[in-house]
Amino acid sequence: MFERFTKDARAVVKGAVEHAEGEGSASVDDGHMLLALLDREASRASFALASLGATRRRESIKGALSEARRRAGLSQADTEALAGLGIDVSEIVSRVEEAHGVGALAGGRRAGRRPGRALGGHRPFTREAKDTLVQSLRMATARRDRCIGDEHILFALTVRPGLVSEVLADHGVTHESVERALYGGGAGPGAA
Repeated sequence: MFERFTKDARAVVKGAVEHAEGEGSASVDDGHMLLALLDREASRASFALASLGATRRRESIKGALSEARRRAGLSQADTEALAGLGIDVSEIVSRVEEAHGVGALAGGRRAGRRPGRALGGHRPFTREAKDTLVQSLRMATARRDRCIGDEHILFALTVRPGLVSEVLADHGVTHESVERALYGGGAGPGAA
């Protein structure tokens, strides 16, 4: 599949690995892919993100992802659902961090290893990140595109349920808004 990726899409994957390394994360997740997309310039996805105002709100997006990692990856919707059951996630995070240090629930770090080093130098992709890449192939196929571009990765991030799509939606980036930014008002093949 990777041979079908455009130069821009490959740069996103490489950038995601760099973000994971920079955080000392043991694996690459779809949040790292989003951050790599926000780093891009002069590509289709960067155009869509800029026109939707997401690049201006990069720090807010990065903060939302970071805060969710502190909550062990729970989205705001998950946190609110648990609050409805009487579970205060903020209190749990505070107690765990009191006992084990800030970011203890963030996971993804290998105990006893130097940050930024995975076994054999290889940093694996999480199941969610792999699913996002597979979804990007489906998005390209649905549009009858021969190659998978960074815009297909962005589309995949907007349609896959979970933390990243929630953060994007909270910042005005949805499948429909990306569709409008890239292709105008009409929905093309594969529109959800």
